[in-house]
Amino acid sequence: MSQKLIRERFALGRQPFKCFDPFLFCMHHDDTFPVANPKLVQHNTKNEAEERASMGPDPALLARRDMGSDFSYIDGWSMYHGEVVPGFPSHPHRGFETITVVRKGTVDHSDSVGCTARYSKGDTQWLTAGKGIQHSEMFPLLNQDTPNPCELFQIWLNLPRRNKMCDPYFTMFWNEDHPHVTLQDVNGKGTADLTLVAGAIQGAKAMSPPPDSWASQPGSDVAVWVLDIPKSIKVQLPAAESGSEANRAFYFVRGDAVKIQGEKDAEEVLKSRTGVKVDAGQSLTFEAIDEDALLVMLQGKPIGEPVVQHGPFVMNTREEIMQCFADYSKTQFGGWPWTTSDHTHSRETARHAIHLDGRKEFPGKK
Repeated sequence: MSQKLIRERFALGRQPFKCFDPFLFCMHHDDTFPVANPKLVQHNTKNEAEERASMGPDPALLARRDMGSDFSYIDGWSMYHGEVVPGFPSHPHRGFETITVVRKGTVDHSDSVGCTARYSKGDTQWLTAGKGIQHSEMFPLLNQDTPNPCELFQIWLNLPRRNKMCDPYFTMFWNEDHPHVTLQDVNGKGTADLTLVAGAIQGAKAMSPPPDSWASQPGSDVAVWVLDIPKSIKVQLPAAESGSEANRAFYFVRGDAVKIQGEKDAEEVLKSRTGVKVDAGQSLTFEAIDEDALLVMLQGKPIGEPVVQHGPFVMNTREEIMQCFADYSKTQFGGWPWTTSDHTHSRETARHAIHLDGRKEFPGKK
């Protein structure tokens, strides 16, 4: 008996998207931040305050917001947990990984082991929290004369029990090195673009994930693809290497509608902001109907272990979660080496990364 392609469908709201083992969380941030504020805001030391204030919005625009926890999307943007610069000041994680895929704007990363980075359009950061890390993710407004759009996906990938207490690690996939695959329209009418964050397709392979990641385990079949399909283009995607053993979900994030079809089923139409879990053992086609379409695919064989989550901690038992809180209270996962919880680089700072071993990366420079 043939297996229907679509096993489950669900709406995509402004909350984190529904995910399937080994994935825990997928959030789409799409903010149109205003021009940067040239005024000053009193915040810690004067020089640092002036620099930081110049990369946040005009304070007059913050009056209606629940500062410190602003997810309001008023006027098309949120401050999140930021007070001056939008973003997420220092907070802890343990037991999983974050994958941050940036399509627009700039992200400043700082962490408790002394690593730091600035990355932007086309870059991806892959962070293994492992046994514990604090990090901040701030979205500085660098444009002083025009709005500051910022769009990114943050994906949480679980770690298996044996690796939950591994050492923290992060790597950067810079836009200059990031694999892209050109997908041909099945009728020869044009092409679509696939950003290959994890996995493989058409002989192309993604860059290497962190060593303790589930994605590094042989046979895990982890794949993260971002698909930009122009209007009227129809592309075919292969089945997962592990077939129906893998969990595979597509998130139709932007566009009017797409047609989806498996190997046996008739075409179905998905409206925008819809997610589907599909049979990973089937190849399938997507066709963007009236507008360009943006989709994200998350795929992987399940880890198959208990998941107990409390906020930023993901472990296997309640006792382990309680130990997370005890350890964080005692050690702060290495403390915070930066002068402020919302550490932000200067406006002139270029894209870069400084790793735990002191290695420095400056993409595009030899």
